[in-house]
Amino acid sequence: MKNNTLKNNTPIDFSDVLTAVVHDMKNSLGLLIQSIETLEQHVPADLEDAHSHICCTHYEASRLNSNLVQLLSLYRTDVQQLPTTVDFYNIEDLLEDIVTSHHYYANQKNVSIETNVTSELHWYLDSELIYLLLNDVLINALKYAGKKLILTAKVEKNSNGEWLLITVEDDGTGYPDVMLTSSCDIPSSTSIKNGRTGLGLFFAKLIAHAHENNDRRGKISLSNGGRLGGSVFSVKLP
Repeated sequence: MKNNTLKNNTPIDFSDVLTAVVHDMKNSLGLLIQSIETLEQHVPADLEDAHSHICCTHYEASRLNSNLVQLLSLYRTDVQQLPTTVDFYNIEDLLEDIVTSHHYYANQKNVSIETNVTSELHWYLDSELIYLLLNDVLINALKYAGKKLILTAKVEKNSNGEWLLITVEDDGTGYPDVMLTSSCDIPSSTSIKNGRTGLGLFFAKLIAHAHENNDRRGKISLSNGGRLGGSVFSVKLP
């Protein structure tokens, strides 16, 4: 069996190789997504089939980009915890950035996205990690929504203090029962082999849990119903 070493006997750190490859792939995907959006602007409006194919390509590229980020983060942390860089951040700006990045897919599917948040709302969080979390949730919500999504951010107070509550609601058919009962489970080898990784939700749980304040940790939850009658994803940060 060959050792992972170079000719000068320097060991190869696979995590460094993986990091470099994933970053390169992400850069390429970013350029691809930009090219798709530019292409869409030059395709005549009456070519509905062409727009439909472009929309699907844009969606899959965005989903692949999100999966690469999850893969890299989970590998780096050995599925344990995520390093965070917390700062005081404007939540309205965060939500607007996420919505703007998916305006093309939403428009193509005729799905409206309503955002409910005050411009004064700020919170201490890792904006990059929370962006990744909400971006992945929005990608999936857009896929299953009928005509509308609602993103809401507000401060919730209870006996444990104040929490930032962000919810993503859609008017689709809702989460299946298996997701509601096992949304935070660690993905098993069997489920991964069968194509049901569950990494997206587990990644969301890791991100939320990485936010800690006075022995309180962030958490996620799934439910059905809400204001639109479909799925409701919630993340609470201390």
